[in-house]
Amino acid sequence: MLSISGMKLKSLGRLIGYSIPMILFCTWKSAQAGDPNGALTFSHSLEGLNISGNFVWILMTAFLILFMQAGFVLLGGLVSSKNMLSYMTHCFMATTAGAFIFWLFGFALMFGGSELGPGLDKGNPFIGYSGFMLLGETYDVKTVLLFIFMAVVATFIGSIIAGAVAERIKFPAYLLACFLVYTFIYSFYGHWIWGEGWLAKLPFGVGVKDFAGSGVVHASGGICAFMGAWALGPRIGRFNVDGSANALPGHNIAYVILGTIILAFGWLAYDAGSTLAISDLRSSIIASNTFLAGVSGAVIVILYLYIKTKKANVAEACNGALAGFVAISGPCAYVAPWSAVIIGLIGGLLMCGTTWLVEHKFKVDDPLGAISVHATNGLWGLLAVGIFADGSYGKVSGLITGSGQQFLAQFIAFLTVIVWAGGLGFAIFFGLKHTIGIRVSRTEELDGLDVNIHGIKCYPPEGKYLEDIDDIIRKHIQLGELVSR
Repeated sequence: MLSISGMKLKSLGRLIGYSIPMILFCTWKSAQAGDPNGALTFSHSLEGLNISGNFVWILMTAFLILFMQAGFVLLGGLVSSKNMLSYMTHCFMATTAGAFIFWLFGFALMFGGSELGPGLDKGNPFIGYSGFMLLGETYDVKTVLLFIFMAVVATFIGSIIAGAVAERIKFPAYLLACFLVYTFIYSFYGHWIWGEGWLAKLPFGVGVKDFAGSGVVHASGGICAFMGAWALGPRIGRFNVDGSANALPGHNIAYVILGTIILAFGWLAYDAGSTLAISDLRSSIIASNTFLAGVSGAVIVILYLYIKTKKANVAEACNGALAGFVAISGPCAYVAPWSAVIIGLIGGLLMCGTTWLVEHKFKVDDPLGAISVHATNGLWGLLAVGIFADGSYGKVSGLITGSGQQFLAQFIAFLTVIVWAGGLGFAIFFGLKHTIGIRVSRTEELDGLDVNIHGIKCYPPEGKYLEDIDDIIRKHIQLGELVSR
């Protein structure tokens, strides 16, 4: 016993010995901060009040973007009730663990070298390497403001993946896959466009434009979602022996409608807030374009499916709206409202076509339609910039103005995200599949992930929960572990 205790004390001593220098180092680095209270930022500017307004604008839109996770959670109405808590947990971990990973690694890898804020000066065209954990000069009001906005946007990646792998993935496998996707796929590709990397500075003078993330967020996340769903295989009962598909209906379409409306509300802030300046009056055009593309996607999908099936499929119409929002995210600042409508209409039809292709040709099971909404329309949004940009904002001109350079740049980004997210996504999910395993057992899947992985049902039978609590209390009273009154 003494030797074991001695070993524990030695281990604890080593841990403290290693920790103290690290804490002192981090403290010293933080002391070399830029402007942690904002006094210098305000006083050194002739437009101090305007800067304050921009801070409020960015913070408020960041808060609204975070609220979009409530919408992602409610889209879980498309899964079985026995797996609702599992899906919601995945979205919650995307919101929490995803943001934590972005603080640890992602922000520095994505924005290091961009010089978009103090402390973000080190990096190269392929990767950033300054700004880790907001230490040193990044402990500055301007840099931290950029961080909080980008951190809440980053949480989308995990929620996009959660929709495609729902009802059959192991919880540790999901967390590990998200860690790898956030660190390597999202951060690197984001650096190439948003972090002033090589895609933003192509040699022929026109860089890639992706205003609010059709490619950076949605295409990369959606392609990884496809790889995850492919590696997992379909849910039990999704396909017959002859390859024909069976519908596995969700448990609460009302949740889906409400979730879509919440996402639409947040998306207006997401796209308009990406101006990062309240003084940028283009935000009115951006918000209108976002709204028009979303409603156009919903309208075309419900009309198309009603003509085809004589049924008004509101769940698919919700996905049509989301498809329009995804497609317009990249070009929202650069196009006119009429273009936004066309982008949304095409986005809705692309969503329908990809849903059929993924299900009937690829035999990939995607419970929430994340692939057709995010991957397909993220790619479409990238190309739409090069087609519909009218030159009225940021001197970005597409094919409709007679210029083909921007389209070429967007096409390069289109191919890059397919290769990068597709290749690494394949390696991540199939690598995990053949090492730690990524799929739950057949028994766990049939019984439901809520009980087997989380130990509780999302929806206990009516009255059963209270009965269980009463039984537990009575048992402990009988054992003398609780006072009876």
